[in-house]
Amino acid sequence: MRILLVEDDLETARFITKGLKQEGFSVDHAADGEAGLHLALSEPYDAAVIDIMLPKRDGLTLIDELRRHSVQTPVIVLSAKNSVDDRVKGLQAGGDDYLVKPFAFSELVARIQALIRRATQTTEPTTITIGDLKIDLVKRKVFRAGKRIDLQPKEFALLEYLMRNAGRVVSKTMIMEHVWDYNFDPQTNVVEARICRLRDKVDRPFDRPLIHTIRGVGYVLEERD
Repeated sequence: MRILLVEDDLETARFITKGLKQEGFSVDHAADGEAGLHLALSEPYDAAVIDIMLPKRDGLTLIDELRRHSVQTPVIVLSAKNSVDDRVKGLQAGGDDYLVKPFAFSELVARIQALIRRATQTTEPTTITIGDLKIDLVKRKVFRAGKRIDLQPKEFALLEYLMRNAGRVVSKTMIMEHVWDYNFDPQTNVVEARICRLRDKVDRPFDRPLIHTIRGVGYVLEERD
């Protein structure tokens, strides 16, 4: 899942970015409203976290501009202001949720997950099951043939992306954009290396592989006879 963070306070931005990465999210950070608007209009995001008090363009104006361009990315408004009037203004500008600073990081993660579920019309944060492979998106647990598989955060994010696109071939570029924080570099083997580790845990101990390489194209997760 790819998140846009627009926050001018670098300490807060580092705290949020580090925490979201540890939770398996990919994060792009913009330090002012203009940079945030440029990213939000040019890149696809699953959700955005936008502070109100920003240089160059304030958060409410940024959100309003996104909605005028028909960008429907779910937005959590961050603010130190806690009055009802301030919350109403944030929601009226096009924000989907409002979180007051200081906040518990676990609450931010829960709100992001809830917004993404709502945006994708997923009524409950249940599971994805492909064959005997099951991923619990809430408890962040993975099972195959009833056996628990322990994954690192990036491995979980990669598996989640593959399972959400089950039966569809995804390229290395697509994986890098949605699971990592940077555009695809043809010289890097980070995708191949992480796919190999994922296979060691998800496929090799079991009878049939689910992760398949499509040479010259990418990868697909699916059941095959």
